[in-house]
Amino acid sequence: MENRIEGKWILITGASSGIGEACARKCAAGGAHLALTARREERLLDLKKELERGRDIRIHCRRLDVRDREDVFRYVEELKGEGIVPDVLVNNAGLASGLGKLQEGSFDDWDRMIDTNVKGLLNVSRAVLPLMVARNRGHVVNVGSIAGFQVYPGGNVYNASKYAVRALSEGMNVDLLGTEIRVSAVSPGAVRTEFSDVRFHGDREKADRVYEGFVPLSGEDVAECILFILNAPPHVNIQNLVVTPTAQRNVYSVHRESGKGTS
Repeated sequence: MENRIEGKWILITGASSGIGEACARKCAAGGAHLALTARREERLLDLKKELERGRDIRIHCRRLDVRDREDVFRYVEELKGEGIVPDVLVNNAGLASGLGKLQEGSFDDWDRMIDTNVKGLLNVSRAVLPLMVARNRGHVVNVGSIAGFQVYPGGNVYNASKYAVRALSEGMNVDLLGTEIRVSAVSPGAVRTEFSDVRFHGDREKADRVYEGFVPLSGEDVAECILFILNAPPHVNIQNLVVTPTAQRNVYSVHRESGKGTS
């Protein structure tokens, strides 16, 4: 696979763990410069030290909550002030919070998911896309979910937020018609990251049960898919990529075997 990311600036949100961290590692290995954001800045700084070691790349780190629109725009202005204009934006920041029937749902959980998964993606995209349009080049990768294709019990608002990610990705593509800017959505199935830990508010036992009996995707697996998309020739726009573990064929169909799974 040809390396088309070397020397490019790649902005990754939610880069302190999981898919975002894995993307940072893959892109650094490909010689890309990185603008990494997350709410846990100390993790970003540790990652920066590790990834810069032995590589001729630049890494810019900053604490950022994508829900804070004003700070998102301040951040992009700071990047511009340092001569950094993202060639690639990976909208990875997202989460699930709670798992219950809609009629029993938590307003706090709902707000957290909508503000992060939908408004956060909009905030960052709105701040970065004009820079890409001005240069007539760039690539946006939105990390969605198989939950944006099929609902499941208790998923309601999370499902809605990921359906929105899919719709917004399609909308961006249409709005950017006539430019050289590409928009891709990557929609994973079960991925073993901190996702379920967050969903169940730190209940590790519940989180582990999600992945019992099969081998889920890892953050690295999804990052490989994103790298494949970024390295496609400029005339190729992979608009949507759905990836699941071999043991999973849709939201409901997961083959589980005793003794399988990851810790």
